[in-house]
Amino acid sequence: MELQIPVATIAVALLVALQVNQIWASSADGSAPIYKNPHYSVEARVKDLLARMTLEEKIGQMTQIERENASTAVVQKYLIGSVLSGGGSVPAPQASVGLWQSTVSSFQNGALATRLGIPIIYGIDAVHGHNNVYGATIFPHNVGLGATRDPDLVRRIGEATALEVRATGIPYVFAPCIAVCRDPRWGRCYESYSEDPILVKSLTDVILGLQGTPPAEHKAGQPFVKDGSHVAACAKHYVGDGGTQNGINEGNTVISYRDLKRIHLAPYIDALAKGVSTVMVSYSSFNGEKMHANHFLITRMLKTHLKFKGFVISDWQGIDKISTPPFSNYTYSVLTSINAGIDMVMVPYDYVNFINNLTTLVKTGYIQQNRIDDAVKRILGVKFTAGLFDLPFSNSVPGSVLGEASHRSLAREAVRKSLVLLKNGKDLHSPLLPLSKTAPKILVAGSHANNLGYQAGGWTITWQGGSGNTTIEILLWLAGTTIFQAITGTVSASTQVVYEESPDVNFAKGGGFSYAIVVVGEPPYAETFGDSTNLTITSQGVQTIENVCSTVKCVVVIISGRPVVVEPYLPIIDALVAAWLPGTEGQGVTDVIFGDYNFEGKLPRTWFRTVEQLPLNVGDKHYDPLFPYGFGLRTGVSRRLTTAKFTRSSSFH
Repeated sequence: MELQIPVATIAVALLVALQVNQIWASSADGSAPIYKNPHYSVEARVKDLLARMTLEEKIGQMTQIERENASTAVVQKYLIGSVLSGGGSVPAPQASVGLWQSTVSSFQNGALATRLGIPIIYGIDAVHGHNNVYGATIFPHNVGLGATRDPDLVRRIGEATALEVRATGIPYVFAPCIAVCRDPRWGRCYESYSEDPILVKSLTDVILGLQGTPPAEHKAGQPFVKDGSHVAACAKHYVGDGGTQNGINEGNTVISYRDLKRIHLAPYIDALAKGVSTVMVSYSSFNGEKMHANHFLITRMLKTHLKFKGFVISDWQGIDKISTPPFSNYTYSVLTSINAGIDMVMVPYDYVNFINNLTTLVKTGYIQQNRIDDAVKRILGVKFTAGLFDLPFSNSVPGSVLGEASHRSLAREAVRKSLVLLKNGKDLHSPLLPLSKTAPKILVAGSHANNLGYQAGGWTITWQGGSGNTTIEILLWLAGTTIFQAITGTVSASTQVVYEESPDVNFAKGGGFSYAIVVVGEPPYAETFGDSTNLTITSQGVQTIENVCSTVKCVVVIISGRPVVVEPYLPIIDALVAAWLPGTEGQGVTDVIFGDYNFEGKLPRTWFRTVEQLPLNVGDKHYDPLFPYGFGLRTGVSRRLTTAKFTRSSSFH
């Protein structure tokens, strides 16, 4: 068979070879320069390469641009150091593994064709699996993983996610979020494992899964990536993002420095000890000062005191929001953010303006050359550590791992371990759960029962996620199981399963149902779009609870990214389950409610009575929740067990 090689590929290869020959010729003995030689240490290779770089090449390394604005030519012309896919940014709908790989490789070809051949590092949000990518395994969001209290499970999820990300040619993820959410009104609360910093600290083991476990002699703060089946991780959002007043996204965290360290900084200590490669700065402010401008917390605390040696990256257009109003004084924003200690700037769109501003600021002395060198040294260090100079094309993981059966089984395990049983029976002697698989006729109702988009939540296929009426739902449907589908696959063949999304009272009352499963909750959202002052489920969901549970024995399954108002409806509900945002594996829910597995989850957040109580966290004075932090009932594994045991895990405080 004759091998057909595209002309463009040959041209790029020849150009790369020419550039390499030019660099080798610059060495005294004609041998490969130190930075091209894998036998030298990372420190030696960085030092050698940095000494060869021009200011233009250094500033290019500090620039990260969006995929939709990137091309082989752009990367080569502007010497771009990094490309990213933002939420929903894909090469094409239902893009294949091969298309993802070729897209990333096209940008890499542009980088390798530059004078020094410095590879790009491509980054993507992979916050509950490889969530931008069609066919990937979608794990529960972090709040659900917090309910599992299982560091080993989270580590294994990190491993699976890293494999699926690497399979698409990507070596860098903007995860994990290690925020400590102190107010559920925050629209990103589901990205946080818990309100308790000690629980969040324990679940930073996800970094060990994403990057691999460092050797015992590894120094805290030093980046680590084990091999080509792992990725560089990013701890975010530094620091205090989960503590803003009234839970306002990108708001102001008003707190003492002592409490900032105790609550919000604590998980970063663990992340650095585990070798996290990068840290992303928060949009939020600390006592009125924008974090993207905070030299003390970025440079003095993170880099100097905590000895972090990886690179610090901005959030999406994060430096633009330093000024008041945002985007009003870009030169000031560039000056302030770089001098504060940000090394790589996420400039999705106007990267030419950023490059020109930063170049001028350095040449006029407003930003010192040593600040630029520090930034580039850190960026290069992560690239060398991740193996990008030696293997710039991530092709060591087969595409078949994307959504493979073992990963879906792991996600299913995570779902069942994350479920928190809040109520079981009108009294302790009359539990409803576990449900019978052989009931003659059952009702399944609710807007979230048969909707994978709602089940997965935000940051799924697109930034905001989607519902059953969107392309997102169609894409997920091909690669997941709704709770309704899981129910029909669990009960006996003789059981009649009736699905009615919004039944009225008469339908529920006259249907002759043995019991009803009502699945309701919040619509999908991300970031500011999720900020809420009332924390209610949809009005349709409330109506469904009232219509069904007032006439039929019912278990209500809440699909939400946080605790929501349920106290008014609690008297008519027989059993109540918090399922959080479980992702694509709906069978994890039925595994537990039908009694094949026990309930294990414990509340990672305090479940309030009314929003007027907020913020309300374990350890507060006048702590009077509906369900306390750590609450969770249990049912026996055996289906014959008819008594539920009340258990409350001890507080971390």
